[in-house]
Amino acid sequence: MVLLAVTAVVVFLVATPGGVLTKADMVGYAVCHRISQRSFSVAGRQLPLCARCSGTFLGALVGFFGQAVVLRRRRAADFPPPGVIVLLVGFVLAWASDGLNSYLTLMKGPHLYEPQNWLRLTTGALQGLTMSILVYPVFNFTLWRDPSLERATRGIGDLGVLLLLETGMVGLVLASSSSEWSFLLYLLALLSALGVLTLLVSVNSMLILLIVRRENTAGNWRDAVVPLLAGLTVSLIQIGTIDLVRYKLTGTLTGIPPLG
Repeated sequence: MVLLAVTAVVVFLVATPGGVLTKADMVGYAVCHRISQRSFSVAGRQLPLCARCSGTFLGALVGFFGQAVVLRRRRAADFPPPGVIVLLVGFVLAWASDGLNSYLTLMKGPHLYEPQNWLRLTTGALQGLTMSILVYPVFNFTLWRDPSLERATRGIGDLGVLLLLETGMVGLVLASSSSEWSFLLYLLALLSALGVLTLLVSVNSMLILLIVRRENTAGNWRDAVVPLLAGLTVSLIQIGTIDLVRYKLTGTLTGIPPLG
């Protein structure tokens, strides 16, 4: 499995265009339309993900970090209480409503308001947080031999902490979009790619464990290496395949002709 994972990483690095930022773009290219007008730019260069996807995948990454590190729910495997679930449903509806309004604007259809990138970023962050809160306990329940039967997000207080972290992430992106500091470009580009990979690897690792019937076998992180590397290998194959097919169809790494 280690050999397969190393091979997948090397093939991806060699087959994609040169440069760290371009390779981050290729990760984003597999999951995002990357339309320039709907993306933030830092130091004169477009980020790997559009504003909404930046919020979604950076938001998911922040959510995982918040639950595992800030709230210290390392192996928590239970869902939030009903009150938090209701709020999460509201977050998803806000994300979907703004996305629909944005899509109607793109297609020159009737819409309620003019979309704004800051709003795409914010609703995306709420969606990303929701995804992380739902995926994190399932991941723990599937991977660990002795998952903790506690809630990863125990209530409104925990949700408030996670929302504060998301607010910081949104503020960083908005502040960086008017900056000429190249280190912020690299930071956000790499974190964006990491957010995509974290979500894909988490889901693919769980699916692989279920398919081979090896769930609930990891006692520590050393035991978890093999399923995580398997998830990474599958994720890179997915990304590479989508990149290749999309480029063959569109001939561009930015936008979707004729949408820009």
